[in-house]
Amino acid sequence: MKYSIDTNYNEPKEQAFRALRDCFQRGGKLLLCGNGGSAADCEHIVAELMKGMNRLRPVERWDYLQGALPAISLCSHVALTSAIANDIGAEWIFAQQVYGYGKRGDVLLAISTSGKSPNILRALEVANYFNLQTIGLTGSQTHDFDRRANIVISCPGNNAAEIQEQHIKIYHELCKRLEEEFFP
Repeated sequence: MKYSIDTNYNEPKEQAFRALRDCFQRGGKLLLCGNGGSAADCEHIVAELMKGMNRLRPVERWDYLQGALPAISLCSHVALTSAIANDIGAEWIFAQQVYGYGKRGDVLLAISTSGKSPNILRALEVANYFNLQTIGLTGSQTHDFDRRANIVISCPGNNAAEIQEQHIKIYHELCKRLEEEFFP
Protein backbone atom coordinates (compact mmCIF):
# COMPACT_ATOMS: atom_id res chain seq x y z
CA MET A 1 0.00 0.00 0.00
CA LYS A 2 1.48 3.32 -1.03
CA TYR A 3 1.23 6.59 0.82
CA SER A 4 2.71 9.78 -0.48
CA ILE A 5 4.29 12.46 1.64
CA ASP A 6 2.31 14.93 -0.48
CA THR A 7 -1.05 13.55 0.59
CA ASN A 8 -0.58 11.65 3.84
CA TYR A 9 2.89 11.97 5.28
CA ASN A 10 2.23 10.64 8.77
CA GLU A 11 0.50 7.35 7.96
CA PRO A 12 3.37 5.60 6.11
CA LYS A 13 5.90 6.77 8.70
CA GLU A 14 3.67 5.42 11.46
CA GLN A 15 3.29 2.09 9.64
CA ALA A 16 7.06 1.89 9.14
CA PHE A 17 7.66 2.68 12.82
CA ARG A 18 5.22 -0.04 13.92
CA ALA A 19 6.76 -2.59 11.55
CA LEU A 20 10.27 -1.85 12.86
CA ARG A 21 9.17 -1.76 16.51
CA ASP A 22 7.38 -5.09 16.14
CA CYS A 23 10.39 -6.62 14.37
CA PHE A 24 12.78 -5.63 17.15
CA GLN A 25 10.34 -6.69 19.88
CA ARG A 26 10.21 -10.17 18.31
CA GLY A 27 14.01 -10.37 18.21
CA GLY A 28 14.22 -9.73 14.47
CA LYS A 29 16.67 -7.59 12.55
CA LEU A 30 16.58 -4.87 9.95
CA LEU A 31 18.24 -5.43 6.58
CA LEU A 32 18.91 -2.35 4.44
CA CYS A 33 19.85 -1.85 0.80
CA GLY A 34 20.41 1.07 -1.54
CA ASN A 35 22.77 2.33 -4.22
CA GLY A 36 25.10 5.35 -4.21
CA GLY A 37 23.86 7.98 -1.76
CA SER A 38 21.14 5.59 -0.62
CA ALA A 39 23.84 3.05 0.26
CA ALA A 40 25.43 5.73 2.45
CA ASP A 41 22.02 6.28 4.04
CA CYS A 42 21.86 2.55 4.82
CA GLU A 43 25.19 2.79 6.63
CA HIS A 44 23.99 5.88 8.50
CA ILE A 45 20.81 4.15 9.68
CA VAL A 46 22.80 1.14 10.92
CA ALA A 47 25.03 3.49 12.93
CA GLU A 48 21.99 5.17 14.52
CA LEU A 49 20.41 1.85 15.50
CA MET A 50 23.45 -0.16 16.61
CA LYS A 51 24.59 2.40 19.21
CA GLY A 52 23.24 5.48 20.93
CA MET A 53 21.88 8.16 18.64
CA ASN A 54 20.67 10.88 21.03
CA ARG A 55 21.24 9.13 24.34
CA LEU A 56 23.51 6.61 25.97
CA ARG A 57 22.17 3.08 26.04
CA PRO A 58 23.84 1.51 29.06
CA VAL A 59 24.43 -2.23 29.05
CA GLU A 60 24.56 -4.13 32.31
CA ARG A 61 28.08 -5.35 33.15
CA TRP A 62 29.81 -3.57 30.24
CA ASP A 63 30.94 0.02 30.71
CA TYR A 64 31.62 0.87 27.10
CA LEU A 65 29.05 -1.13 25.16
CA GLN A 66 25.65 0.31 24.30
CA GLY A 67 22.28 -1.31 23.71
CA ALA A 68 21.73 -2.11 20.03
CA LEU A 69 18.86 -2.67 17.65
CA PRO A 70 20.17 -5.26 15.15
CA ALA A 71 20.60 -3.80 11.67
CA ILE A 72 22.73 -4.91 8.72
CA SER A 73 23.56 -2.81 5.67
CA LEU A 74 23.68 -5.12 2.67
CA CYS A 75 25.83 -2.49 0.94
CA SER A 76 28.84 -3.11 3.19
CA HIS A 77 30.13 -6.48 2.07
CA VAL A 78 32.53 -5.64 -0.76
CA ALA A 79 33.97 -9.11 -1.34
CA LEU A 80 30.51 -10.70 -1.27
CA THR A 81 28.79 -8.12 -3.47
CA SER A 82 31.57 -8.17 -6.04
CA ALA A 83 31.52 -11.99 -6.11
CA ILE A 84 27.73 -12.00 -6.60
CA ALA A 85 27.97 -9.34 -9.31
CA ASN A 86 30.71 -11.29 -11.10
CA ASP A 87 29.32 -14.81 -10.72
CA ILE A 88 25.54 -14.26 -10.78
CA GLY A 89 24.85 -10.68 -11.88
CA ALA A 90 24.75 -7.21 -10.33
CA GLU A 91 20.97 -7.19 -10.06
CA TRP A 92 21.21 -10.03 -7.52
CA ILE A 93 23.70 -8.51 -5.03
CA PHE A 94 21.06 -7.60 -2.45
CA ALA A 95 18.62 -10.44 -3.20
CA GLN A 96 21.30 -13.05 -2.45
CA GLN A 97 21.98 -11.42 0.91
CA VAL A 98 18.27 -11.18 1.76
CA TYR A 99 18.09 -14.89 0.97
CA GLY A 100 21.07 -15.65 3.24
CA TYR A 101 20.37 -13.28 6.15
CA GLY A 102 16.60 -12.81 6.09
CA LYS A 103 14.32 -14.72 8.41
CA ARG A 104 10.57 -14.49 8.96
CA GLY A 105 9.95 -11.55 11.27
CA ASP A 106 12.80 -9.45 9.84
CA VAL A 107 12.28 -6.22 7.91
CA LEU A 108 13.91 -5.10 4.66
CA LEU A 109 14.24 -1.35 4.20
CA ALA A 110 14.89 -0.71 0.50
CA ILE A 111 15.99 2.81 -0.45
CA SER A 112 15.91 4.05 -4.04
CA THR A 113 15.28 7.61 -5.17
CA SER A 114 14.08 6.37 -8.58
CA GLY A 115 12.20 3.30 -7.36
CA LYS A 116 13.49 1.50 -10.45
CA SER A 117 16.84 0.01 -9.40
CA PRO A 118 16.86 -3.64 -10.56
CA ASN A 119 18.99 -4.84 -7.63
CA ILE A 120 16.62 -3.19 -5.12
CA LEU A 121 13.53 -4.60 -6.84
CA ARG A 122 15.04 -8.12 -6.79
CA ALA A 123 15.76 -7.78 -3.06
CA LEU A 124 12.13 -6.81 -2.46
CA GLU A 125 10.94 -9.82 -4.47
CA VAL A 126 13.03 -12.24 -2.40
CA ALA A 127 12.01 -10.56 0.86
CA ASN A 128 8.34 -10.88 -0.06
CA TYR A 129 8.76 -14.51 -1.05
CA PHE A 130 10.16 -15.29 2.41
CA ASN A 131 7.51 -13.16 4.18
CA LEU A 132 9.79 -10.40 5.44
CA GLN A 133 8.03 -7.10 6.04
CA THR A 134 9.21 -4.63 3.37
CA ILE A 135 9.50 -0.87 3.55
CA GLY A 136 10.36 1.23 0.50
CA LEU A 137 11.79 4.71 0.88
CA THR A 138 11.74 6.32 -2.54
CA GLY A 139 10.86 9.23 -4.84
CA SER A 140 7.49 10.00 -6.34
CA GLN A 141 7.75 7.97 -9.59
CA THR A 142 7.64 4.53 -8.01
CA HIS A 143 5.31 2.20 -9.85
CA ASP A 144 7.63 -0.79 -9.38
CA PHE A 145 8.04 -0.11 -5.65
CA ASP A 146 4.28 0.18 -5.23
CA ARG A 147 3.85 -3.43 -6.31
CA ARG A 148 6.72 -4.83 -4.26
CA ALA A 149 6.96 -3.08 -0.88
CA ASN A 150 4.38 -3.50 1.89
CA ILE A 151 4.89 0.09 3.03
CA VAL A 152 6.04 2.80 0.63
CA ILE A 153 7.11 6.26 1.68
CA SER A 154 7.30 8.39 -1.48
CA CYS A 155 9.08 11.72 -1.36
CA PRO A 156 8.50 14.30 -4.06
CA GLY A 157 11.52 15.99 -5.58
CA ASN A 158 13.02 17.15 -8.85
CA ASN A 159 16.25 15.20 -8.40
CA ALA A 160 17.96 12.61 -6.22
CA ALA A 161 19.45 15.21 -3.85
CA GLU A 162 16.04 16.70 -3.02
CA ILE A 163 14.56 13.26 -2.42
CA GLN A 164 17.53 12.14 -0.29
CA GLU A 165 17.22 15.24 1.91
CA GLN A 166 13.69 14.16 2.77
CA HIS A 167 14.81 10.57 3.31
CA ILE A 168 17.30 11.75 5.95
CA LYS A 169 14.56 13.52 7.91
CA ILE A 170 12.31 10.47 7.76
CA TYR A 171 14.88 7.92 8.87
CA HIS A 172 16.23 10.18 11.60
CA GLU A 173 12.73 10.48 13.00
CA LEU A 174 12.20 6.71 12.82
CA CYS A 175 15.55 6.01 14.52
CA LYS A 176 14.83 8.57 17.24
CA ARG A 177 11.42 7.06 17.97
CA LEU A 178 12.86 3.55 18.07
CA GLU A 179 15.59 4.64 20.45
CA GLU A 180 13.00 6.25 22.74
CA GLU A 181 10.84 3.10 22.58
CA PHE A 182 13.61 0.62 23.43
CA PHE A 183 15.97 2.72 25.53
CA PRO A 184 13.78 5.07 27.63
